[in-house]
Amino acid sequence: MRRMLLLGATGFLGGHVADRASGWEVVTASRTEDAADVKLDPSHDAMCELVRRLRPSAVVNCAGAVSGTPADLVAGNVTLVSALAEAVRTEGGRLVHVGSAAEYGRVTEGVPVSESTAPRPVGAYGMTKLAGTELALSVPGSVVLRVFNPIGPGAPRASLLGGVAGQLADGASEVRTGPLGAVRDYVDVRDVADAVLAAAARAATGILNVGSGTATVSRDLVRSLLALVPGRTLAEDGDGSARSAAVPWQRADLGTTTAALGWTPVTPLATSVRDLWESPC
Repeated sequence: MRRMLLLGATGFLGGHVADRASGWEVVTASRTEDAADVKLDPSHDAMCELVRRLRPSAVVNCAGAVSGTPADLVAGNVTLVSALAEAVRTEGGRLVHVGSAAEYGRVTEGVPVSESTAPRPVGAYGMTKLAGTELALSVPGSVVLRVFNPIGPGAPRASLLGGVAGQLADGASEVRTGPLGAVRDYVDVRDVADAVLAAAARAATGILNVGSGTATVSRDLVRSLLALVPGRTLAEDGDGSARSAAVPWQRADLGTTTAALGWTPVTPLATSVRDLWESPC
């Protein structure tokens, strides 16, 4: 059986990858004590020793920082990836790294984002994710999946839909958000996990977009969640994300990914929203 070393296995995406990885012997690694098979030490020497000892066929990096200080973002999205890339380059294996659509930043509205689109990240998160992508691509044979906006069961409260579901679960009669006019490519996290597993098993290299290929107004998605809990109202008068405001529109072009991985998203967003509500984080 093929062995996979899965970093970030206790996170939103990593947990779904672990759950769906049939046919793999999965060794999970996390920086959280006793949360996975291996306590992750992001230092260069420790990472090399781990890969040398396990000899995985694939190393999948779902770890990273989505918020915090610039130092936190650098540590989670750059320093860790640098050590991991050197370990795989030295010890062997296939590196599958999860990047982010935030690396693209502001794009031309109405034009699907392809992998050849020049990255123009607008904040520290996107900048550090882009640096991590460049480090991962320095490893021969590696692949980076630029994931757009994953939703679905277990979505963290730090995310838009996870935060709304959290307010609803707490009994709020009025859900408060920032402005919701941004258009995004929302994709079910289980479809994303399947793309990760397809990338681990195939020989595709370079950057591949992972999304739904559909542009959705964030407000519409939030209202579809509120519709599952009658009697709740929406107020867009809270503090919004500066990063979101700076990027009004994104939609993935999936042509390259479908050709390389034989993968397409299959889960309707209505199902993603329902399952998120029924299985909150």
